[in-house]
Amino acid sequence: MSVQFKDYYAILGVPRDAAAADIKKAFRKLARKHHPDVAKDKTSAEEKFKEINEAYEVLGDPEKRGKYDRLGMDWQHEGAFPPPGGGRGPQAHEFNFGGTGFSDFFEQYFGGGSRFGFPGGMQGAARGGGRQHRGNDIEGDILVTLDEAMHGSVRPVTLQITDPHTGQTRKQTFQVRIPPGVTHGKRIRVPGQGEPGSGGGEAGDLYLRVRHAAHPDFSTQGSDVFYELDIAPWEAVLGAELPVPTLDGLIKLRIPPGSENGQHLRVRGRGLPKGKTGERGDFHAVLNVRLPDKPSDEERALWEKLRAASRFNPRNQP
Repeated sequence: MSVQFKDYYAILGVPRDAAAADIKKAFRKLARKHHPDVAKDKTSAEEKFKEINEAYEVLGDPEKRGKYDRLGMDWQHEGAFPPPGGGRGPQAHEFNFGGTGFSDFFEQYFGGGSRFGFPGGMQGAARGGGRQHRGNDIEGDILVTLDEAMHGSVRPVTLQITDPHTGQTRKQTFQVRIPPGVTHGKRIRVPGQGEPGSGGGEAGDLYLRVRHAAHPDFSTQGSDVFYELDIAPWEAVLGAELPVPTLDGLIKLRIPPGSENGQHLRVRGRGLPKGKTGERGDFHAVLNVRLPDKPSDEERALWEKLRAASRFNPRNQP
């Protein structure tokens, strides 16, 4: 199978030497524009959003970005990429996924795509006198949006398996249930959808490792949701009450007087669901005190007046 190269830098519209901060900024701008919740054309926006997420999944991770840069430099040269199947040997089946939210290129070089041996391997004597072998379990990645992680969903996934001996390809499509509250890194088991067995043995299982789609506003750690809240210096000093987006919609969040840059303000029970318990993780607003880039003459005069009147010296603080 030929794998089409993905130019992730072009997808995000950044140069190859772009700084990590510029890559993050480009992702957020594009993700807000093409997020399915705000776009008029939901179908095309969803595909574009997945493409942007895939690019950021690689370029936003220093290790993956380094690997991509090494592959990308010579991708047109013969032998630059390992053969499909991850170089698992001539006896291995080839697996290609569809509907997981990732392209073949990502699955081949940055995804799971691993095979697991079954303990013991043998399943006893087959009826025909041979030996039954259970098929290996296989693993792939599935991109899950925070909306899906919040409410759950059912997704069609296609698995294409190519037999190394006959060259025949078998394609199977099945429904995968994404439970509410599924966390990043959790594996979803799909029984019987792994490598076919031999000698009448049963098929292995498919494990899909969840990757939360990068969101322009939120990030997650377990069941907790995090949001970077930009505030003005006077809001940090004097306090404020600001509208803040959450997965449930806007809430009013009180900024206590004397708040500091990087401080976490926690709202209990506004994160992702925790299984079937009815409990939820927490929501964290992480304060980011911003300064005006180009203060006007009037603003500058006020800052100078504050400097003259204030007895505050940050270098004398404990």
